Amino acid sequence: MTYSKIIGTGSYLPERILTNADLEKIVDTTDAWIQERTGIRQRHVVAEGETTGDMAFHAAQRAMDAAGVEPGDIDLIILGTTTPDLIFPSTASLLQHRLGLRDVGAMDVNAACTGFLYALSIADKFIKVGDARRALVIGAESITSLVDWEDRQTCVLFGDGAGAVVIEASDEPGILSTHIHANGEHAGLLGTDVGVSRGFREGEKNAGIAIQMKGNEVFKVAVRTLSRIVDETLEANGMDRSDVDWLIPHQANLRIISATGRKLGLSEDRVIVTVDRHGNTSAASVPLALDEAVRSGKIQRGETLLLEAFGGGFTWGSALVRY
Repeated sequence: MTYSKIIGTGSYLPERILTNADLEKIVDTTDAWIQERTGIRQRHVVAEGETTGDMAFHAAQRAMDAAGVEPGDIDLIILGTTTPDLIFPSTASLLQHRLGLRDVGAMDVNAACTGFLYALSIADKFIKVGDARRALVIGAESITSLVDWEDRQTCVLFGDGAGAVVIEASDEPGILSTHIHANGEHAGLLGTDVGVSRGFREGEKNAGIAIQMKGNEVFKVAVRTLSRIVDETLEANGMDRSDVDWLIPHQANLRIISATGRKLGLSEDRVIVTVDRHGNTSAASVPLALDEAVRSGKIQRGETLLLEAFGGGFTWGSALVRY
C-alpha cells in the first residue's frame, strides 16, 4: 500500500509586528484584556503591497529546501487560503509559475481556518491513489486585510503568515488518516456578509468586507466539535490518547487549545502553542506551528502528531501523522 509522508516543512511571517500595546492606541482595549481572553500578545501583519502569494512563496521555498527537492520533483500544489491574491487565477496557479514548477495541477482550497487540513487531505489522497508522487501543500493568509480595525472584538485576534509542507509517496505510514467536515448551520456566527455574487459595498475600504464573529457562540461550538474529532481520529486508527506525542492545534484562542489538550490528556509541554506570538493566522496557523516545532527540535522523527483545526463555515478537520 502507498502512503504519504511529510518530508519537509517551511514557514514565513511578515516583518511587521503589531503588539497589544500598539492596539491599545487604535482601539478601546488593553493588553491584559486581550491576553486573558485569547492568550495573544502580538501578531504579524503584511507590509504594504505584500500578498498572500508572496508569503506562500517564501514558505514553499523553505519547505522544498528542507525536503531537498527541486521544482521538477513536485507533481501537485494545493494552497489553503481565504485571502487569495485575486478572484482568479488561483494563487496556487501564480505560485506554480513563480516557483518554476512543471505544468502540474494547482488549486486553491477555501475552508477558512481548516484550509490547510483540507488541502493536506486532498494531496494525501492524490498520492495514495498514485496520481502524484510529491505534493506541495500550503496554508497562507493575509487575513488582516479583512479586519475592521475599529471592532475591538475581532481586530485583536488575527495575524498574517504562511506555512507549507512537502509530502511524498512512501511504503511506510506517514499521514495515517485525515478527516474533514463542514456544517453550514452556524455559518452566521463567523464569516463575512459580502462577496462576488452577493455584491461588494462600493466606496468602502476593502470593498466593505470585514470579519464578523459572535465570539462566545463560536467558542462553545469549537470546543464541542474539536472534542468529537479527537475521538473520531483516534478511533479510526485504533489508538488511545496516550499514543499521541504532540498536539498541533489551530491557533485561534489559548482557551480552546487548552481544552483540546486536556481532552487528550496531554501536558502543556506536549501542545504546540504559537497563538501568543502569531495570533490567529487562519489556514496558515497549523503549518506555521508545525514548522516552528520541527525546526526548534521539539518534534522528532517517528513521533505521532495530531493536527486539528476549526473555522468559519463551519469547517473542521484533523490529520494524524507519524512524523
